[in-house]
Amino acid sequence: MGLSDCNVHALLAVSDLDRAKRFYEHQLGLVRGEEEQEGVRYPCADGTQIFVYLSPDNAGKSPATLAGWFVDDLDQMMDELASRGVVFEQYDQPGIKTDERGVFDAGRFRAAWIKDPDGNTMALTELSH
Repeated sequence: MGLSDCNVHALLAVSDLDRAKRFYEHQLGLVRGEEEQEGVRYPCADGTQIFVYLSPDNAGKSPATLAGWFVDDLDQMMDELASRGVVFEQYDQPGIKTDERGVFDAGRFRAAWIKDPDGNTMALTELSH
């Protein structure tokens, strides 16, 4: 058995666990799973999960996308999240230019990005059929 046979999970460092819980639960709509003293797991589909843990020195340090969800309907998901105050990132750089709503259309997929209160970037991606 190799790593490709194992589940993989995203881990996100945050500086304030209570603030992060409010964002992940109330704004993103994730349901809290197992909670530890300095972290909380948010189960997602097919056994995947996001683990948000307290690490103020590391929170928000990476400008890269750290986690992402594949969604069936990007527009519907964006509407739902926006109704709860989630803001979508705007990009205008080589290879990625989002529209006024924050959507990047690559033809074979469409994507939008969000940031948590610490600046951890996450993607929502809809694959073209």
